[in-house]
Amino acid sequence: MTLYTRFAAHLDAALDSLVSEGALPAGLERRAVTVEPPRDPTHGDLATNAAMVLAKPAGTNPRALAERIAAELDALEEVASVAVAGPGFINLRLTDDTWRAELSAILDAGDDYGRITSAAPTTVNVEYVSANPTGPMHMGHCRGAVVGDALANLLEFAGHKVIREYYVNDAGGQVDVLARSVHMRYREALGEDVGAIPEGLYPGDYLVPVGQELAREFGDAFADKPEADWLVLFRTRAVAAMMAMIRADLALLGIHHGVFASEAALQAAGKPEAAEADLRARDLVYDGVLEAPKGETPEDWEPVELPLFRSTRFGDDQDRPIRKSNGQWTYFGADLAYHYQKAENADALIDIWGADHAGTVKRIVAAVQALTGGRTRFDVKLVQMVRLLRNGEPVKMSKRSGNFVTLADVVREVGKDVVRFTMLTRKADAQMDFDFAKVVEASKDNPVFYVNYAHARIASLHRRAEEAGIDCPGADLSHLDTQELALVKLAAQFPRIVETAATAREPHRIAFYLYDLSAMFHALWNVGNDAPERRFLIVDNAALTCARLFLADAIGQIIRNGLAIMGVEAVREMN
Repeated sequence: MTLYTRFAAHLDAALDSLVSEGALPAGLERRAVTVEPPRDPTHGDLATNAAMVLAKPAGTNPRALAERIAAELDALEEVASVAVAGPGFINLRLTDDTWRAELSAILDAGDDYGRITSAAPTTVNVEYVSANPTGPMHMGHCRGAVVGDALANLLEFAGHKVIREYYVNDAGGQVDVLARSVHMRYREALGEDVGAIPEGLYPGDYLVPVGQELAREFGDAFADKPEADWLVLFRTRAVAAMMAMIRADLALLGIHHGVFASEAALQAAGKPEAAEADLRARDLVYDGVLEAPKGETPEDWEPVELPLFRSTRFGDDQDRPIRKSNGQWTYFGADLAYHYQKAENADALIDIWGADHAGTVKRIVAAVQALTGGRTRFDVKLVQMVRLLRNGEPVKMSKRSGNFVTLADVVREVGKDVVRFTMLTRKADAQMDFDFAKVVEASKDNPVFYVNYAHARIASLHRRAEEAGIDCPGADLSHLDTQELALVKLAAQFPRIVETAATAREPHRIAFYLYDLSAMFHALWNVGNDAPERRFLIVDNAALTCARLFLADAIGQIIRNGLAIMGVEAVREMN
């Protein structure tokens, strides 16, 4: 139990006491009652809105109720003072010993500090990356990959069971194009001069080894055969080769999915038909005609009856077709069936999509709501593209021409941890620049460096203490004063940050928090540059040094816990 959950329990006990006294009616809904740090830290250490939330349903004055609640809380040994502010907010100031005890709790819990345990954890399916299996991972995929993986880590740390899923789009026209592209490389491997790769095919050299392997295995058996004889085989082999490449690229980032769901297998298993039958049985799919396109109607447009999903019932601006006029599934129809499959094994679904898919969010949210009867929470997190820069100049790239910056190249140049941390230094839906020079810069403006530097400084303290002959079998935390305890107060917010970040599905909050915690630690460290008595290591005062080392160790533990959620390793030395 963390400090915040403990005081939430104290508040519940205080409210129960008022109920038993008849000062509050029984059965009031308390879910909106919070215990959190006040916005202005000068007001105290904790604040609660209990009186503001409960006064109206209780039929009483909020300030009068706040006074009664404050009197209950003021009796707690951990509370130094309680004040009622404004119309009924309650601010608490805790004793210094309470914060010292929380500092010990951080190190006692170690790697589990901030971790949430649940007797009945929910299962969350996080689907991320899901790049078309037509080539290696490039930097356009990187941000969504990191956001999705860090979110999966965060949800696990917050007590959920997590399914990490990659949707393999291996049933669309793009994989037929891939197969044709590989067939050219196959003929090339057999010695044929294929010339320039035609427009519309994938020109990248990454397909050369695939063609060579097929040539070794089959010789010239398919060199002059019609497409119908080799398309399925070449498509299967090409997708398998691309997925092996994608897995290897993701592994460089420390990303490993537990499930790879095939669109082709989904359709072969009849999932789209099952989803359609389910929705028809509930009158959520019907046969109808779409309205003519707005504006000037194309000459070749004609009204065609199609199976339509009633997405307007769920907030969409029009009903959506799930099949084309030729009977094939629309992209939406296949996607609907895929989410139908995911919802069978999860309590909540999260999709990490590129911002270019924003226009389809409303309809798929409507579909999941319909398919699950609103029982399954579904979030789509949109991720903006990353602009690559070298010394402030844009890096030009074109996937169509086969010239693009691969994820593997970037990881090898700056390192996995730099890439992962950088991708979490902005909200996912905010624009981001990735400057190869800036992300490795040793400055306060580079969060990757700044947080790692804090951890490296902490690691250095023990080496320096040992060199000075200072041994710390224990620590008397009474030596820590108000300035040092202010750092403890920020450290103690980590469990709250984990909980709120997991609820909001926003792993970047961990990166923001670690930066703030590191900044406060650096500020405390730097005070010692001008005031030697404020240094963490004072050779002739072992007791004070041990207390400050204990504080530093706790901050280092939280940095490691936060970085682990981000999938980043904490460094002990800066080169």
